[in-house]
Amino acid sequence: MRFFGKEREVRKAENRDPWADERRCVLANKIGSANDTAKCACKGEEVVLLPCSGGSNCGQIANQVAVKLTEEGVGKIYCLAGIGAHIQGMIETARSAKRIVALDGCQVACARKAIEHAGLVVTDWVCVTEEGIEKNHDFDLPPEHIAVIARRAKESLARPVQARA
Repeated sequence: MRFFGKEREVRKAENRDPWADERRCVLANKIGSANDTAKCACKGEEVVLLPCSGGSNCGQIANQVAVKLTEEGVGKIYCLAGIGAHIQGMIETARSAKRIVALDGCQVACARKAIEHAGLVVTDWVCVTEEGIEKNHDFDLPPEHIAVIARRAKESLARPVQARA
């Protein structure tokens, strides 16, 4: 994805880095495969999945759900750490998504809070413990728990985006 002229000026006017996408394109191509078939990593996605990936079974279930939904083509897992670190290019790519899904392991809601702290709007929030799964440190994750949360995320995405106050 390349931005020329007017789009670059819009980015400047909005105090966004007008060259960030070009730098990511160059970087993606430099670290691509040896046969030069690397694709640009700049493309925004329709549905961005941001799991908390916390230090409990529930955080890891959230992460596995994001992987599963990505593999199924429902959305694309994205880097919550980059959003939380306020890496502007990552924030702008997430901002271009139609839906931003925060997948939290528990009610502390670290994923949702990190996304909102970066100035993004969470369109869908799924919390593992709110679906009746008990938080612990047993990392033998039952596939049925992953399936339940994945189904819950799909149900949320099937509804229209609710305006937030």
